[in-house]
Parts: sequence; C-alpha cells; structure tokens
Amino acid sequence: MSARKSTRHASPGSKMAPQTVNEYILRAPSHARARLRQIRAAIRSVMPRDAVEIISYRIPAFRRKEVLVWFAAFSDHCSLFPKASVIAKFKDELKGFAVSKGTIQFPNNKPLPIPLIKRIVKARIAAASHA
Repeated sequence: MSARKSTRHASPGSKMAPQTVNEYILRAPSHARARLRQIRAAIRSVMPRDAVEIISYRIPAFRRKEVLVWFAAFSDHCSLFPKASVIAKFKDELKGFAVSKGTIQFPNNKPLPIPLIKRIVKARIAAASHA
C-alpha cells in the first residue's frame, strides 16, 4: 500500500504548507496582509500574461518556465526575492533597505516602494528572457 499525498487544504493556523497564494496571504499576520496584496499587485501588473502564481519553498512566487520572483511576509518586514544578479543592478536604489544575496527586505514601518518593485521585477523578467 502506497502513501498518498493529502489534497485537503489547510485551515488558518494549520501547520500544513499553504497551497495557494490567497491561502498564504490569509494566513499571514493581519498587519502584513495589505502589504502582501500590494506587492502581489505590483508584480502581477508587470508580469507576462502567461506567468502563473504558485507556492514555491512555502511562499508565493510567479513562474513562467522558471520561477521569476518570490515574495513573503515576516514579523517586521516583507521580502522580495528576485535573484542576486537583479539585486546587484539596483544596489544604489536599494540603499536604506536591508539586502542580502537574493533578498530585499521592505520594513513594515515604511511605505512600499511600488515603482521600484515594478522596475526590479521587470529586470528579472528581462534577465530570464535572455537566459
């Protein structure tokens, strides 16, 4: 007898990984939900029409042949994960934000830089198109 993967959806507070981006957002802390929706809308506005939303590594992502960008909520910030090569191109514009090799952190106590997020995502899409 083989074990089957459960297809039931997790309820809020459950330890199961979210199955959809909507579910991820609903499970996020209440203070982060609006910010996640803003980031999602900014990303979606510049994504090619054939890109799809998925959960990858237990967080929301957009994929088109490959994952282009991830985003997530944490206790004191929301993060965007566009790949290190793209972050390097925006190092001057990202001064004032915590940045690591592949992550940009947007603190919850500051407005989201939506135009910058869109430019970063566009750069990631262009980089993936040339790969």
